[in-house]
Amino acid sequence: MKATGIVRRIDDLGRVVIPKEIRRTMRIREGDPLEIYTDAEGEVIFKKYSPMGDLAEFTGQYAEVLNKALGCPVFITDRDHVVAYSGPNKKEYFEKRVSAALETIMENRAGFVASAGNGMTLEPIEDSAAKASLAFPIIGNGDVSGCVCALFSQPNAYPSPSEGKLLQVAAQFLAKQTED
Repeated sequence: MKATGIVRRIDDLGRVVIPKEIRRTMRIREGDPLEIYTDAEGEVIFKKYSPMGDLAEFTGQYAEVLNKALGCPVFITDRDHVVAYSGPNKKEYFEKRVSAALETIMENRAGFVASAGNGMTLEPIEDSAAKASLAFPIIGNGDVSGCVCALFSQPNAYPSPSEGKLLQVAAQFLAKQTED
């Protein structure tokens, strides 16, 4: 843990403001859930809560099944990072940050399907040349908790409607797993 040099006081309602610079760097948005941890030395630690992180083992198995069914690399994200990946070059993708473009897809709550006609491409992971053929947000209890993505298995190997439907159903199924 590193010190930021920023000191904040607790107000009369027990609140503390997390500085804008830290919220921006850590991608903490208004309404994001935070877990609170304490230790024996009196430290209080805030950590972004990820319902997808709670399902790590399950999402890993699900990504493997989707990878075999689609024949292309598949990954599942929370709002910020890849939490499960199945396909070649796992180290290149696992736990990497999602791109701003994928964040926008999640915020807009709309899926992405690459096609020869729309000319759109999606680079779903920061600092990676990988291109996604499909991306569908995971929306449970009205909140976006992540995304299910399939990468191109070969350049210009656009997904079929049934492959798109399969990933869309996967996102809906994972959303059910995050609901209370």
